[in-house]
Amino acid sequence: SRPVFSATIMLQWTKHAILPLLMRCKGILGSGCVTQIGEGGMLICRAEADLLNGHVALQFAVTPLCCPSRSSILTGRYPHNHLVRNNSLEGNCSSTAWQKFQEPFTFPVYLQRQGYQTFYAGKYLNQYGDPKAGGVQYMPPGWSYWLGLVSTAVFYPFHASLGFPPMAPWLEPFVSFSPSLLQTNRSLQFLEKLSHPPFLMVLAPPAAHAPWTAAPHYKSAYSSIKAPRNGSFNVHGKDKHWLIRQAKTPMSNTSIEFLDNVYRERWQTLLSVDDMVEKIFEKLKTLHLLDSTYVFYTSDHGYHTGQFSLPIDKRQLYEFDIRVPLLVRGPGVKPNQTHLQPVLNIDLGPTFLDIAGIDASQTSMDGQSFLPLLVNKTHKSKWRSDFLVEYTGEGHTHQDPHCPALGPGVSQCFPDCVCEDAFNNTYACVRTLSPINLQYCEFADAQNFVEVYNLTSDPHQLFNVVKTVDPSQLEQMNQRLIKLQACSGISPPGGGAGLIPRLSVADQHPHSQGFPMASW
Repeated sequence: SRPVFSATIMLQWTKHAILPLLMRCKGILGSGCVTQIGEGGMLICRAEADLLNGHVALQFAVTPLCCPSRSSILTGRYPHNHLVRNNSLEGNCSSTAWQKFQEPFTFPVYLQRQGYQTFYAGKYLNQYGDPKAGGVQYMPPGWSYWLGLVSTAVFYPFHASLGFPPMAPWLEPFVSFSPSLLQTNRSLQFLEKLSHPPFLMVLAPPAAHAPWTAAPHYKSAYSSIKAPRNGSFNVHGKDKHWLIRQAKTPMSNTSIEFLDNVYRERWQTLLSVDDMVEKIFEKLKTLHLLDSTYVFYTSDHGYHTGQFSLPIDKRQLYEFDIRVPLLVRGPGVKPNQTHLQPVLNIDLGPTFLDIAGIDASQTSMDGQSFLPLLVNKTHKSKWRSDFLVEYTGEGHTHQDPHCPALGPGVSQCFPDCVCEDAFNNTYACVRTLSPINLQYCEFADAQNFVEVYNLTSDPHQLFNVVKTVDPSQLEQMNQRLIKLQACSGISPPGGGAGLIPRLSVADQHPHSQGFPMASW
């Protein structure tokens, strides 16, 4: 599995620095160890004290998979516009077509043109470095200093204008268990040798990604921690798409032991990220840059460990896979504030451009700047009320020899032959926050399967209420979905508000825990 991608993105004022911290596979559900955010979610431990004295926002990924989501962050575009379907080269992940038609319009390209010194260290796109797409000699446009990560471990620092020496052969095995150390050292060098602001520094450590190899001095940490047992943990996905229903409930002891081990090891790897963040903040303070720097702490998508009896992965439409942490601090950002307006990962690029004084509406980006929300310069009613989530499923054309009963078409099969993906796990959703907290999803399969959730009454999405909703209202939601899937470019303020009606329920769901009879 591929964990979430964490980033610290730093931008600087007039021009402000921008520092995004981009974590990998770090969702809101059990992703760290001290401070809660969202439904049962936590953030990592010590060094985020400075970040937590900032601004917390409700952020969603527009797709719950690594490369498509990162491509959305870089371009500010929905997947149906940047055309990255999955983590493979054939799925357009860091392909030559991506390099030609999308990469020239990523946010670092605009910032570099604006005079920013730009630095990238860590995981980029899953297929970066593939010999079929330029190999490790290829350096994506927009970066002055480049320390890209190939696969999950090995760095290739080919741009030497900062004075980066070639990596010694003996160092590569060491980097495989502690890439954050190399990222930290190079980042500190970049800041020390910075000739002039402004700068953009993106740090994308591989934690908490597989193989979950913690630094030796953290291998005994959290020895008793287990995955949270709340919400939909080890619950059968009744009335859901067949892929969710095929999970074995209750999970076997071997599956639970496996996911608990993964959960603990993910926490252990994040302690090295703590160390990195702490050292970067100390350096910014020493150089008197912290107060003029915007810092963004976020991830590329969520992650699940046992929800609906799915052992570990992402790729699903539910909150645990699409909600991610977002913390921001910087000039004009009031500390200890929380915004509940939905911010998307496609909004990060436009926000960075806004900080640099660039009008994102003159670009091809679909997202919108949330800088006005951060500095309280926009009214809540002018923000979006709904958005699109989309995903293209992956499967194998051949039968898994370890799971012969499943047949071809599935992938990501874990202990006890529970598979987390399939070709027809392809869906598009409208996620609405107001006037109702709703999710409406359509699958591209032979059944035209639909899932609908009222997250006010059912925050864990246990009950698919599609059969209780009036067909005419389902049709209206379908039409809204079609409009969102045709979207290109920044939506008008409040885009979608009022287009999804307040739902009336024909019959109360037998397990609805008190849905109103007339409306939600």
